[in-house]
Amino acid sequence: MSPCSAKLSPATMDPPKMTVEELEEAKHQPLHRFGDQAHQQKLTRRILWKLDTRILPMLALLFLCSFLDRTNVGNAKIIGLEKDINITDHQYDIGLTVFYLTYICSEIPSNLVLKKASPKLWLPFLTTVWGIITMCLGFVQNFAGFVAVRALLGFAEGGLLPGMVLYLSTFYRRGDLALRIGLFYTAASLSGAFGGLLARGLAEIGPRGGIEGWRWILIIEGLLTFVCGVLSYFVLPNTVGTAPFLTAEEQEFGQERLRLDNPKTTEGTAMAEQGSFRWSEVRRGVLSVQVWLSATAYFAILSGLYSFGLFLPTIIQNLGFAKDANEVQLWSVIPYAVAAVLTVFVAVISDRLHLRGVVMLITLPIAIVGYAAIANIDSPRVQYGMTFLMATGMYASVPCILVWLSNNSAGHYKRATTSALQLTIANCGGFVATFNYPSRDGPQFHRGHTIILGLLVFAWFMILFNVLYCAKVNRDKRNGKYDQFAGYNDDRNPKFMMVL
Repeated sequence: MSPCSAKLSPATMDPPKMTVEELEEAKHQPLHRFGDQAHQQKLTRRILWKLDTRILPMLALLFLCSFLDRTNVGNAKIIGLEKDINITDHQYDIGLTVFYLTYICSEIPSNLVLKKASPKLWLPFLTTVWGIITMCLGFVQNFAGFVAVRALLGFAEGGLLPGMVLYLSTFYRRGDLALRIGLFYTAASLSGAFGGLLARGLAEIGPRGGIEGWRWILIIEGLLTFVCGVLSYFVLPNTVGTAPFLTAEEQEFGQERLRLDNPKTTEGTAMAEQGSFRWSEVRRGVLSVQVWLSATAYFAILSGLYSFGLFLPTIIQNLGFAKDANEVQLWSVIPYAVAAVLTVFVAVISDRLHLRGVVMLITLPIAIVGYAAIANIDSPRVQYGMTFLMATGMYASVPCILVWLSNNSAGHYKRATTSALQLTIANCGGFVATFNYPSRDGPQFHRGHTIILGLLVFAWFMILFNVLYCAKVNRDKRNGKYDQFAGYNDDRNPKFMMVL
């Protein structure tokens, strides 16, 4: 038998050689056991649909409750709160400031507790607690009680939004998040535009039982929040693997999709995503360049968003075609409605392109143009037209910037730190909004518009620097500068590419 015709036995036959990259890729591609690609796509659509219809509406409801319970004191003010508890406008502003202080102080601690306490318990707990506190606000009798209750309300509410962003990041892949954040954020914010109408209806209850109408607003809205908190305990699952509305196959497939979206690991060298708490992960989050670039940009955007509602009714009132305050409120809904639709559209584009900062570099200039025009044009009708640009540019940027850090942070406790720290810094924009539009500057508010214009230009440059920084990190990873972190289950892994 010639050597050419000899056949090797299975025992002596050498297996086909595979490169390290091929072995690694094969190791982390276990989805083949779920059938062909068509079946996997069908599973993906089913899972996303169930998550979208079970989780997002509940989170939107909780966010709406948060929005109403932090602003209903403004409705209470105009129908007698200050007079009945004998406080001045300055003391009322102190109560608002104390709320913001405790709100931002609670965001990071709350996110670090979220995993230990479990989202299914922690998010409903926060909601029920601040619902009770809101009801207590309806029984305050003096300035000291007002400030104390507002401080407690800030502590309880502060953990909700960063907790929800972190929570959603455990159910959706990085490329799916912007649309989902956009949906619950715009739905709740748009519903919040009608909060004044709800408050007006509740105020008609009083005075009954010796309780003034403004107190009924706080008591009943607090009670509704408490009920929503209890309901959320029965609706929100802890993880994809424990979601009762998913089948066993869907649970397993959903977990695999999320695992494959995380940095690749090699046995024995990985720091597990489910690992124990480490202060080093918190430090990594606090010292991250991306956090400070993104957070300061978000601070500037929220300064504009928070102040937007303060002067919008004034501009509409100056137009002269609204007969009374009720019509002013109705006209103010239109810019929000347009912004909500375009925000969802932008979020879809952001997810499809897997881009965050690049998208904001396009949306923010829309708001910048609006503020530049409104600060220098006297025509009320043109000013009203500019409010559409201002609202659209700012609101359309929010889902992208909310999920950007979560997309680029891996390792649970680093992600928890970065998400909360960003919101802690950004929510300081509430202080700017409180003092940026004093009534003496009306009706043009040139100084206030110019300040927000400057902040938005600053935000644009911070986002640009962040995009360039992320691009540099990706380039360095491709060039082997992060190879020492191969096998780490966090964002330092060379296979974990930053979203631009």
